Amino acid sequence: MSEVVELAEAERRSRELASILPARISPPFTGSFIRSATLYDEYVLRLTLGIFRTTGLAKAAQTPSTIDELIARVGFEPGRARVPVDWMLRRLSHRGIVEQIDAAGGPRFRLRGEMPELDPGEILEAQRQQDSSWQPSYVLAETVAQDYPVFLRGERTGEEILFSPSRLRMWVNFFSNDNGLYVVNNLVGAAAVAELMPPAPVVIMELGGGLGSGATALIDELRGSGRWAEVREYRFTELVPFFLRRGQQALETRFPGLSLLKFAALDMNRVFTGQGVEPGSVSLVYAVNTLHVARDLDFTLREIFGALGPGGRLVVSECIRTAPAQAIYIEFIFNLMETFRSPVLHPTYRPNGGFLAPEEWRGAMEAAGFVDVRMLPDIPSLRARFPHFQVGAVVATRPA
Repeated sequence: MSEVVELAEAERRSRELASILPARISPPFTGSFIRSATLYDEYVLRLTLGIFRTTGLAKAAQTPSTIDELIARVGFEPGRARVPVDWMLRRLSHRGIVEQIDAAGGPRFRLRGEMPELDPGEILEAQRQQDSSWQPSYVLAETVAQDYPVFLRGERTGEEILFSPSRLRMWVNFFSNDNGLYVVNNLVGAAAVAELMPPAPVVIMELGGGLGSGATALIDELRGSGRWAEVREYRFTELVPFFLRRGQQALETRFPGLSLLKFAALDMNRVFTGQGVEPGSVSLVYAVNTLHVARDLDFTLREIFGALGPGGRLVVSECIRTAPAQAIYIEFIFNLMETFRSPVLHPTYRPNGGFLAPEEWRGAMEAAGFVDVRMLPDIPSLRARFPHFQVGAVVATRPA
C-alpha cells in the first residue's frame, strides 16, 4: 500500500538526479529530501482516507457514481466540494483504493473492497526520525484535515479555515527556509535567477513575496555567486498586509542597512500602473509559488510583460504537474482556497485550477508575448524517469 521509499533507495535516486540536474539546482535534492517527500505524500494519503471515511464518501462510493452524484449523496456544497472531491478520488484511484470506470457522461468511481486502516501518526514519527524540519508541513496538513468536513459541507470558507488570526503562526512556520519541504522552491528559484539574470544594472520586483523567505534565499544566492553587486533595486511586493509587514521585518532584520530594498503592496490581479509600477521599469520579475493563484493568468502575465523593459526576464519557481490530472500532495491543503481551485480557465494553457504542467506554462507565457520560455531543470526531459519531480523554475524573456 505505502509508496514510501527507504533511505538507501532515496539516496540512489538523489545520486541519479545529481548526475543529470544543473549543478546549481541539484544540492537540495538529497536522499533525505526524497525520502521525506514520499513520507509526506503517504501522510496526506492517510489524512485523505480519514476524510473519505468520516464524511460518508466511502459508503457512498460503494456504488459506481460520478463526482456530482457522490457530492449530492453526502450533502456537500457543490461549488466548494467538487474540486477537492475530484482530487481525493484521483488520489485514491492512483493508489488502487478507488476504481475509476470510464462511462458515457464522464468517469464513475467505486470503492475497491474495504477501506484500509492506516495511521497517519506512524508516518509522522518516521518523519521526525528522518528530518524534523518538515514538522510545519505536517502541522498544516493535520490542521486542514480537521476542518475539511465543515468546508465540504459549506459551513466555513477555505479562507476562514486557513487564514484565521489564530493560525497565522502556522503560516510563518510553513513559509520558511527552515521548513524542509518549502525551502526547495526558494532554492531552485534563486539558482535560476543567478543563472539567467539579465545584464546590470538590474531592478528586481518580487510578486507575492509573502514572509520574505524567497527574497532571503535569492539575496543569499546572488551574494554567494558574486552577482548581488549588479542589483540596483529590489522591490518586495505583497498583497496581504500581515505578510507584507512580516516580510519587511524579516528582510530588514536579516539584511540591516540594505537601502536598495523597497517594500510595497501590489495586487497582481489589478493593473500594475495604477499601483506605482511604471511600464518598462523592471529588469526581472520574480515569484515563488505565486502565479498559479492569479485570478486570470493571462491578464497577470501581460501586466508583468508591460512592467519589464526590453530583454527583461520573468522567473517563477513553482510546483509543476508532470502529468495531466496529477494529484500533487500539497494540493490537499490549497484546494480549500477559491483563488487556487477556481481561476479564469483557458482550454489550452489553463484547463484547471491549481498547478500547471510545463506545456501550460509555456503556452500561457508565449500567449502573453514572452519568448525563449525554458525550465530549470528541464522537467519535460526528466518526467519519464522521475514522474514525481515537481519543483522547477520557469523562465521567460520579453523581446529586446
